[in-house]
Amino acid sequence: MLHTVELSTSKRDEMRDITREVISLVHKSGVIDGVVVIYCPHTTAGITINENADPDVKHDVLLRLDEVYPWNHPKYKHAEGNTASHLKAITTGSSQTVIIHEGELMLGRWQGIYFCEFDGPRHRQYLVKIMEG
Repeated sequence: MLHTVELSTSKRDEMRDITREVISLVHKSGVIDGVVVIYCPHTTAGITINENADPDVKHDVLLRLDEVYPWNHPKYKHAEGNTASHLKAITTGSSQTVIIHEGELMLGRWQGIYFCEFDGPRHRQYLVKIMEG
């Protein structure tokens, strides 16, 4: 089962918790044991799994990514001016795979799934592939 989920981002850099949406799709699928792959088809956004209990973690991650990949580095050559967003997307990665066991995602106690925007605001999408097995 393949699902396309649409979302709109509101900031240049943000981490949107999509855990509930992914859980809902898995529950609706009826898959008891298998895997779910969450994939981002954009070069300036990514998918990651990280802590979802304390919102300060998102702030700190985005802050540090900005420090490592500054928006206006004088040596960047990319004509669109969004080299930092490409580098951040490479760092977070384009997909995550989560095990489904007894109908539930095998996320750790504090883990959540995040769509990471690095060149917003934009209208985006991510893909969710649910596989039994």
